[in-house]
Amino acid sequence: MFWALRRCMTALALGVCISLPAHAATASLGTIANTQARYIATYFPGRITGTPAEMLSADYIRQQFSQMGYQSDIRTFSSRYIYTTKDNRQNWHNVQGSTVIAAHEGKSNQQIIIMAHLDTYAPHSDSDVEKNLGGLTLQGIDDNAMGLGVMLELAERFKNIPTQYGIRFIATSGEEEGKLGAENLLKRMSSAEQKNTLLVINLDNLVVGDKLYFNSGVKTPASVRKLTRDRALTLAHSRGIAAATNPGLNPQYPQGTGCCNDAEVFDKAGIPVLSVEATNWSLGKKDGFQQRAKTASFPDGTSWHNAHLDSLQYLDKALPGRIERRGHDVVRVMMPLVQELAKAEKKTSSK
Repeated sequence: MFWALRRCMTALALGVCISLPAHAATASLGTIANTQARYIATYFPGRITGTPAEMLSADYIRQQFSQMGYQSDIRTFSSRYIYTTKDNRQNWHNVQGSTVIAAHEGKSNQQIIIMAHLDTYAPHSDSDVEKNLGGLTLQGIDDNAMGLGVMLELAERFKNIPTQYGIRFIATSGEEEGKLGAENLLKRMSSAEQKNTLLVINLDNLVVGDKLYFNSGVKTPASVRKLTRDRALTLAHSRGIAAATNPGLNPQYPQGTGCCNDAEVFDKAGIPVLSVEATNWSLGKKDGFQQRAKTASFPDGTSWHNAHLDSLQYLDKALPGRIERRGHDVVRVMMPLVQELAKAEKKTSSK
């Protein structure tokens, strides 16, 4: 049954592989991100780590990188997370995740990593199941198909641009179970590779939040924050894009830093990071978990892991035009920023 499904989905994936490159060179910024995000959300819902949907989405992303001309592979890893039952019994769930890596080689050994997690939320308890959190129907357009879409558009646009520093495009898995894929990725990096990693850019939850935020890591040096976080804010504002950084209202997350995503793993290792997300740090517990003001459409001010809310059908109705606009805005900022950081030899339009 699984292999029949795999063949079917691979055929679908190959179909879109043929069509996308034809318009990539002339497509307006954000178009590829939107197309890719919608495709991934539609055809690979329930991308829970270790499931057929997660493995097929990893295959699809690898195919996209290969179609662009990148050397790309899938690295599997084994890990586990705790599941809690109604009677508070805790059991380990073993999983095998899939991380996809594509390499844009630079002239030096130093590199920038651009990553987004491909997995969707796995219920961690019977309570999660009862609340319809996660599961096999969760499309995860906000968390995190749009992050993948932006990453794939950047890969497409950089494929023919020579750069001084290399760029690694990475789709991680296991983020929803405790950043398992990011931890495995860091563990596999040699000390030299870690030292040569100038920056990790993490793309996550780009749609539902009130506005974009660019946050640095706790250990990211001030000089790097100026070139990354502050430069991203300048680029956004110059383009009329509402953007901010964590105002530091919660001492657990100091000003200018993010929280709770794959970037944390690299931050703790002392590697500079830039988290790109959409939320609202001024609401709720002031920890970035409340994405937007509470409304009838978002009674809790969030869409986190909710299969009904984090879907194309719902978000297109509740936030018309938001998916396309956010993809456009993020690429408009990230394209020139990465060109500068990677020291690109030629520039493309960022309008």
